[in-house]
Amino acid sequence: MQKTKNINKTYDYAIVGAGAAGLMLADAMINDPFFKNASILLLDRDEKMTNDRTWCYWEKGAGAFDKLVSKKWDHIHFAGQNFSNRYPIAPYAYKMVRGIDFYRALMAKVAASDHIAFIQDEVRTLTDEGEQVAIAGVKTSYYAKQAFSSLFDYGMVRHQRKFPVLQQHFLGWFITTENPVFNADTATYMDFSVPQDGHTRFMYVLPTSPTEALVEYTLFSEELLPKEAYETAIKDYVYGHLKASHFTLRETEQGSIPMTCYDFKEHQTPNIRHIGTAGGWAKPSTGYTFMSTARKIPQLVAHIKSGQPLDKLNFKNKFWYYDLLFLDVLHQDNANGHVVFESLFQSRTPHQIFKFLDEQTTIWEDLGTIMASPKAPFTKALIKRLF
Repeated sequence: MQKTKNINKTYDYAIVGAGAAGLMLADAMINDPFFKNASILLLDRDEKMTNDRTWCYWEKGAGAFDKLVSKKWDHIHFAGQNFSNRYPIAPYAYKMVRGIDFYRALMAKVAASDHIAFIQDEVRTLTDEGEQVAIAGVKTSYYAKQAFSSLFDYGMVRHQRKFPVLQQHFLGWFITTENPVFNADTATYMDFSVPQDGHTRFMYVLPTSPTEALVEYTLFSEELLPKEAYETAIKDYVYGHLKASHFTLRETEQGSIPMTCYDFKEHQTPNIRHIGTAGGWAKPSTGYTFMSTARKIPQLVAHIKSGQPLDKLNFKNKFWYYDLLFLDVLHQDNANGHVVFESLFQSRTPHQIFKFLDEQTTIWEDLGTIMASPKAPFTKALIKRLF
């Protein structure tokens, strides 16, 4: 798919990357009368016609993406090294959106808009020249008054030592088993019963039927594993833990999400704003990005409309500091990450945990979560940060 109507030499706005952040921003601009006469360029190297990822999030009641939700669960399962439990989560539901469904829906809205041009090209650099942003693509160059980029590489965060940089890295298999081994009403949020081997490791299972599920092996650590290590862990879990007699592999997905409190401000300019993962929008303590992005897009749009320089927008709040201490703890002793989550799920309900991770809690609710966490490592991390 390549849309080339209304191609101008210089656009009002350019969106680089048609992933979750880029398409949510494009959609917000389509729906806002403020941008009805603006020329907008959307650039991506891919046509967005493949199911390359799965997004999940929890939400109370109906939501903006419900038409795209392929499956939702009313229960979650958590397992630690020492206990496990199945929790009802109403009024929350845990929801899954397939990448291909999201792309098709939002790219269709882009195609129907008369002031957005989609061009398939790979962007190499963005340069704020003061009066305009120069965007160097493989095919040609583009210009815009303001640009929003979701292009991320780990060099953006690893040049510094002030903030630890971990990765949430994973390999997921969509499988079909011969015998029914899944509870289709329950998503396995985290299963830490797998060997930890010096890192924070867990299984994540999203069943769509008693014989079908996405089974994902996930780690919070600094470095990736050889691909065979993820594959072996999934096989061991499916055959050993789930007791599947045989399974068929239908699809795979693999990725790495940065876990860092580095605030990316040095990459922002008055006319260039990095968004999504490239802007630090992934929740540092969990890697969840989809709803974090959905909540930040309206704030970004309001800032654009205010006419202020793009680098003046600040998302930092008290939860940034909580996340920073958590990452300090994981960075210091990655092998005991499971202890933090076990302590939380033993002392707090999923509803309280979800509300905290959604950054919607009061200071008194925050204290309840803090008190439920292991005291020694967090106290040590706090003292180190203070002094």
